[in-house]
Amino acid sequence: MPRFCLLIAYDGTDFHGWQRQEPPGLPPLRTAQGVITDAVRDLFGERIAVDGASRTDAGVHARAQVAAFSPAQSRIPVDRLALALNTRLPHDIEIRQASLTNDSFDPVRDCVSKSYSYRLRHGDRVRDASIVAPASVFERRTTAHIRHALNIDAMVAAAPRLLGTRDFRAFAHNPDARETTTRTIHGVTVTVVEDGVVRFDVAGSGFLHHMVRIIVGTLVEVGRGRFAPAFVDEIIAGRDRTKAGRTMPPEGLCLEWIHYGGRNEIATPEASSA
Repeated sequence: MPRFCLLIAYDGTDFHGWQRQEPPGLPPLRTAQGVITDAVRDLFGERIAVDGASRTDAGVHARAQVAAFSPAQSRIPVDRLALALNTRLPHDIEIRQASLTNDSFDPVRDCVSKSYSYRLRHGDRVRDASIVAPASVFERRTTAHIRHALNIDAMVAAAPRLLGTRDFRAFAHNPDARETTTRTIHGVTVTVVEDGVVRFDVAGSGFLHHMVRIIVGTLVEVGRGRFAPAFVDEIIAGRDRTKAGRTMPPEGLCLEWIHYGGRNEIATPEASSA
């Protein structure tokens, strides 16, 4: 039985997240996993489970989601699989790459690390006093917006305080849903990508629900001058969600890469950064 691995990109704006959702008595919600599963079923003529590596939320994007599936049999050459699936997919999702993998490959359990980016426009081009759609109509699907000008140096100074293996309970939505809220963060960077636009990159072994969006929201509070950079230490130590920053809107968030430590070439950061 072959096992295929897919590298997937999607604009998450019109998806209810990655995970397939079928409310009782209602039509299935439109999800990234759902449309991929339907395309695989149409291509192979059988019901096949498609397992994804990361359960991105509604509105969150991906440049390198990883999924795997095992058909009962396949007469489709692997070098034609991506094209065959893409002809069956809508315009806001695509298979970037397909490969054969070992039959025990698990996109979740075998993951070594992953990285998300968050794109934020800040400054005086606003519509109201809250975080709203960005000023440019072309950015609405991929960039969040805040009316306040941010102190980039302060956020850069705060970012290293998030590194290491720590209890990130204060940065989790519904932390009691997990057996542990301890996670390892390998890197947090804050980069000015253009005038008025800043990008946050957060890499780690794994993340709690809304964790990256809360990390960004906390750094935004530092950038606004409401938190000192050192206050990040107190937030982590206090394990109190109410002390951290707000959960930022989903449109700025994108899954950038998933790394499997060389066990699966399709999912290295190098392969996913193009």
